[in-house]
Amino acid sequence: MKNSENRVVLCGANAYEKKYYFNETFQGIPESIKEELHIICVLFTEEVGGVFTIVFEEDGSVSFDTEAYEEDILYDEISSGLLVREIRMRRQELLESLSLYYRVFQLHEPLESARKSQYTNDR
Repeated sequence: MKNSENRVVLCGANAYEKKYYFNETFQGIPESIKEELHIICVLFTEEVGGVFTIVFEEDGSVSFDTEAYEEDILYDEISSGLLVREIRMRRQELLESLSLYYRVFQLHEPLESARKSQYTNDR
């Protein structure tokens, strides 16, 4: 599933509909990683509310999107930002691995090129 900005949604959760979505394009991702992504998304929306999605950017990097209905007075924007930072910090290795997976298997970059580029971007 691509969105209008050439970003590809990997997965997401919606607190309003109590639903989780995983993009079937990425069935090759190991089941344990899929479960971890499911937990991250659902726990995020349970704690903060709103809609939370994990997306791949055009360059293969991983981003988080959060949004809430305008009339949702329970959505906590401050907690949302703090939780995104915490996920980025605690799950850095997972996010780097997902980025590498996307660049190799979806963007068809050579493995060594994707690794070098990832290492360069991390510095």
